[in-house]
Amino acid sequence: MEKINFDLMLEPFLFETAQQIEQLEQAIIEADTSGYFTPENVNDIFRNMHTIKSSAAMMQFNNMSKVAHATEDLFFFLRENKPTNVDSTSLCDLVLEAIDFNKNELEKIKNGEAATSDEASLLVKLHDYLDLLKESNKPNYEAPNESAPEQTASLSQHKTTHESASTSTAKNYHYQVNIHFVQDCEMENIRAYMIIHNLQDIANIDAYIPADIVDNAQTAEIIRNDGFTIIFSSDYSLEHLKAFFSQIALIDQIDLKEVKHEDKLSAAQPPQQQRSEESKVQIAKETHSGNTHQTKIISVNVQKLDKLLDLVGEMVISEAMVTQNPDLKGLHLENFKKASRQLTKITSEIQDTVMSIRMVPLGPTFFKMNRIVRDMSRKLNKEVKLKIVGEETEVDKNIIDNLGDPLIHIVRNSLDHGIEEAEEREALGKDRIGTIKLEARNAGSEVLVIIEDDGRGLNRQKILAKAAKNGLLTKQPEEMTDKEISNLILLPGFSTKEKVTEFSGRGVGMDVVVNNIETVGGSIQVESTEGKGTTITIKIPLTLAIIDGMNLKVGESRYTLPTTSIRESFKPKVGEVFKDLDGNEMIMIRGCCFPILRLHRFYHVPTKIEQLHDGIMIMIENENKSICLFVDELLGEQQVVVKALPSYIQKIKKIHGLAGCTLLGDGSISLILDVNGLIA
Repeated sequence: MEKINFDLMLEPFLFETAQQIEQLEQAIIEADTSGYFTPENVNDIFRNMHTIKSSAAMMQFNNMSKVAHATEDLFFFLRENKPTNVDSTSLCDLVLEAIDFNKNELEKIKNGEAATSDEASLLVKLHDYLDLLKESNKPNYEAPNESAPEQTASLSQHKTTHESASTSTAKNYHYQVNIHFVQDCEMENIRAYMIIHNLQDIANIDAYIPADIVDNAQTAEIIRNDGFTIIFSSDYSLEHLKAFFSQIALIDQIDLKEVKHEDKLSAAQPPQQQRSEESKVQIAKETHSGNTHQTKIISVNVQKLDKLLDLVGEMVISEAMVTQNPDLKGLHLENFKKASRQLTKITSEIQDTVMSIRMVPLGPTFFKMNRIVRDMSRKLNKEVKLKIVGEETEVDKNIIDNLGDPLIHIVRNSLDHGIEEAEEREALGKDRIGTIKLEARNAGSEVLVIIEDDGRGLNRQKILAKAAKNGLLTKQPEEMTDKEISNLILLPGFSTKEKVTEFSGRGVGMDVVVNNIETVGGSIQVESTEGKGTTITIKIPLTLAIIDGMNLKVGESRYTLPTTSIRESFKPKVGEVFKDLDGNEMIMIRGCCFPILRLHRFYHVPTKIEQLHDGIMIMIENENKSICLFVDELLGEQQVVVKALPSYIQKIKKIHGLAGCTLLGDGSISLILDVNGLIA
């Protein structure tokens, strides 16, 4: 075989192996929860392990390949012999250990480190467990029929079987296969090389077309149009080879047929576009979740999507500059208005399409919590089940990337702090199995992620005592609502855990969660009833890139406020405004008092409008808090593109309440206000 630049293959290897590991972990968790392995479970695990083994071997990550191979052998035995005496718990533990080994090695590779962990002890465990399975299931185990290796040999044993067979018999079968990959899978020439690499274990390869897949990246386009043809000989049957090809990822269809020895040269000609229907064998690629056909899914580099989103953002700004150009004021241009409406419509549709491409379901992030709950409940000697609702809810990819760590921390806290041990729960009249519910649902332009447990809840007195000790109370305890007391746990360094464990009690955690959530423009609230449980609600935006905003004017400055945070706007009346005992301005609206924040004073902006009746009030809210912003005037609603603040502004720590900036239609810069920062 020719040598190839492995750097070209690293990205697809990392992406596909990470996906396969996720699928494996979910399959194991399902088996562990149900207490047994279904035939579908066994087949899925076997297939994924086989792919990881082959891919890792080709990339020369031999320790990963060996661990996957040994695990694959376990599930080959389960698949072929269907033993009845299997301890699913110990098997799940062992396979998860193998998955963790490969997951850790994969992480090293991503970080540019050498994947050189010693696999020897894990291989001994896997081989010993297979021996134990064979010993304890002797009545169910029948030795393979050596006369029909294609019926009994595992794909993981192809090479060994092939080598032993080649010493005694010549290869009698000659084949031609034409392979078409799924549409837009990218790097077809690299994927073709991977097939050649795996196929040579069970066949002698005579030729493949295109022949220069290693050196010529343009062959990807040829393969995309005409497919990839391989001429080879093997002592395996047609059916056996169909099974081999069916386990290769991202194949849309194959044409596999046996050819006569004397026809091999003619068979090596490029395939015609008109292929015989009789010889066509279509193999739909099976996927682990939802039986989704991969022909409908493509993988795209996130950086390309980010770049596309940036360009769409620039297009939205340019469209506003054209349609809202100050030079057009006072002009009646019917044709221009008609053209600008069409431009606005197309721009909006492109924007919606690009945003939808970036939307990713929360399911994979939620499913990762299954492993957290499983491992922690065993270490803490608790019985806990995880209930997942609304996993199909979608949010922007960048938000999901920032949501994983907060979710892990909250789930760990719920299990460690909240859920009682089984005996304690029974004594309290509860089900001995605790429940943590993870739910997602849409709420307008936002998504609510709710983590709820039926544990012991938060102890009001402990929280108040800890907060008083650390000087965190801003009002008298008797004046605080239960929700305000519960939210004290979100403050930095707050922990009521008396004993430090590997999971919690170090006073670091929930404040970091809050910071991560606020980084993506979200908020978090805690509600708890002592003895019944705790509910933590995370509110996050659907996307960070383009928002609906209300443009405001203060002096010569422009500000943009997200419309989702605006409750109402109004002209204040004389007599509604007063000062409290501390001298703070307040306004009475429908019997309720709200603090007033003069934006020109907050940001020290010169303005001629300082009398409240000359300007306008905007009531903004965040969860259970509301304030009234005083500004000069409203300029109108507009979709705006969120841009990061310049680095020199970010370094000024005393500036609060700014989430970014944007460019308005008249070319002026507007600062985007952060409601959380203004209300805090």
